[in-house]
Amino acid sequence: MTRLSNHAERAVIRLQLQKNVVLQQLRDEDRAELESHLEITDGHKGDFLLPQGVREMEQYFILDGILKRVVANPEGKEMILRFADEGDMETSYAAWRLGTPTPYGIVCVTKARVARMPLTEWVDFINRRPQTKETFEYAVMRGMSEIMAHTITLHLLDAPGRVHRFLRKHPDLVDRIPQKELASYLNLSAETLSRLRHSGKI
Repeated sequence: MTRLSNHAERAVIRLQLQKNVVLQQLRDEDRAELESHLEITDGHKGDFLLPQGVREMEQYFILDGILKRVVANPEGKEMILRFADEGDMETSYAAWRLGTPTPYGIVCVTKARVARMPLTEWVDFINRRPQTKETFEYAVMRGMSEIMAHTITLHLLDAPGRVHRFLRKHPDLVDRIPQKELASYLNLSAETLSRLRHSGKI
């Protein structure tokens, strides 16, 4: 990890942070304060940014690449809850508020770069900026709503329906997510996903 203030590409990273869904409305002086807390991490495919079941939590702003939120049972079977890409964010804010360990892990799906900071520092930052806090909490609720909708989809839609819904909802991600990962998210085999995508019927 490298402090943003010391990063060789800090000018580019600052522009990327300005486009983040949660940070767009910040004033210059707010950005300067926020940047003093941020560290930049470059992750490779499969790297865990946040392990499941820990209490040391962080806030992540995605600069490049794709992350996934994943939950695993004791036998190691995994379920992907959501994907997030640049301009979005990841967090375990709900668990922090409830005082529970993280119920999921956050993992790099592709090579990824994130700006990160301790969640306690982020909460202190937004508590002094009500508009940013409202934007952030809305993003948290939207993410939880997406996960709920996806879980319902897995139960109510057939395989073509699940694929069609993802293509409609996330056309920008379809060809960026490895097919094995996308198939797992949709509870399909990679072969079935490939066949459905190229059948011309969805």
